[in-house]
Amino acid sequence: MAVHVPFRLLLMHRLVTVCSSSQRHIKHRDMLFKVSKIRKEVRSFSIACVKCNNKEADSSDCSHLRTESTSRRALLSRSRRSLSPLERISSLLPQDALSPEVMQLREQEPDEDTNIQLSVRHSTQEESGHNMSVNEVNPETFRAEDAEAEANTASLHHDERQAWPTLPGESLLTFGELLIAEYRKKRRVEFRKMFQLQTGVRLQSSWGTIPHDDMAGQPAGRFLKTSRGVPIFIRRASLEDYVLYMKRGPAIAYPKDAATMLMMMDVTEGDCVLESGSGSGAMSLFLSRAVGSKGSVLSVEVREDHHRRAVSNYKRWRASWSVRRGQEWPDNVQFHYADLCTASSLLAGRGFHAVALDLINPHLALPTVIPHLHPGAVCAVYLANITQVIDLLEGLRCSSLPLLCERIIEVPSREWLVAPALRKDGRYCTRSAPILAEEPRQQDDTSDEPNKEELSTEEDPDPGFGSIPYIARPHPEQMSHTAFLVKMRKRVQ
Repeated sequence: MAVHVPFRLLLMHRLVTVCSSSQRHIKHRDMLFKVSKIRKEVRSFSIACVKCNNKEADSSDCSHLRTESTSRRALLSRSRRSLSPLERISSLLPQDALSPEVMQLREQEPDEDTNIQLSVRHSTQEESGHNMSVNEVNPETFRAEDAEAEANTASLHHDERQAWPTLPGESLLTFGELLIAEYRKKRRVEFRKMFQLQTGVRLQSSWGTIPHDDMAGQPAGRFLKTSRGVPIFIRRASLEDYVLYMKRGPAIAYPKDAATMLMMMDVTEGDCVLESGSGSGAMSLFLSRAVGSKGSVLSVEVREDHHRRAVSNYKRWRASWSVRRGQEWPDNVQFHYADLCTASSLLAGRGFHAVALDLINPHLALPTVIPHLHPGAVCAVYLANITQVIDLLEGLRCSSLPLLCERIIEVPSREWLVAPALRKDGRYCTRSAPILAEEPRQQDDTSDEPNKEELSTEEDPDPGFGSIPYIARPHPEQMSHTAFLVKMRKRVQ
């Protein structure tokens, strides 16, 4: 019965047996050096390189090889590496099959190996035809390599701290700020999350984690790599981002609609504005920034849970702003839990430069609001569907309120994809000159070689300005409806 022995085991056994004889060791020295070279590449450290001439043999070669193997053994024990495949196979072989050199290496202790001087003198044997040169192995080199590896690992986790130059008025990221983490792939947002920078917390995502401690002290608008090596873009959250990603109760007034309403009402610093329907606090924040520290906003909400949510979101934004800018966000919004239809006592003695309504039935609250609106001022109404718009106009007709309906609009928002045209291999496409109707050239002018100008344009990795065509098209995602905006102005009877 034939016994199947792995080819690699037979090869290693052959290499170990060869070491028993100095003459046979010199004969197969090239093979041993190839094995040592492979071990050097796997363990990522440099060893002495040996050049041998197999024509003649010398008894002193064994001593040089033992010195070199001893230095290697010292380096290996110093770095506390695992056993190599050759050492694992030799440990399974019987003791009689091992050479004296291998037995001597086994008997050496790690403590003794670390005290061996890791330097070998250059020797030249011209008489015997041997040319052996051994480069010195400096322990400081390995310390530098270890330090470099540790530095690379630290850079992966962003443990190092750098002194970033700051411009006047610029500040680095600090704990307590609201940040946005984004990951884009092929010009599309795959991941976006708003979070507050806290001590000892990690940013969790499907592409890895990033410790919050590594973000603190970094400049805003920087890419940081996750534990899986994916670059995540970190930036500060704007008011638009905060409104879109904050915790919600009811639906919010989206930034595009809120900006249009602010333009309708012509809100400026120092104005006094009435808001009905606090909701999640989105419109309250936009109005707070518009009126500034000299103005005021009165926000009324009929539902208690929505009232609490609006107050919580407003306080959270103010706290983040104070940490980010070092100054307080103006506390100019007064939230009230009440029904605007029966809150005439709340409005007593007040006058408003503008009114913003976000109610299901706004025409029921208009008789209470209009007397406190300045003549010529605007009342902007945020309605979800066209049926509510019809009910509002019917309520104006029946109540005979001094209001003029000036505009009823819907604010669309369509995103576009504009990118340079690429080929299948990833290179840029280039513009080609139009082919004009010309007379055919003579046979002598024809040539199979491509034009030099065309060839240089195709191979240019960075073509000049205007030489690359672009593809522009609307985003494939359909536009979503948000609301109808009604602009009404108070007139004098």
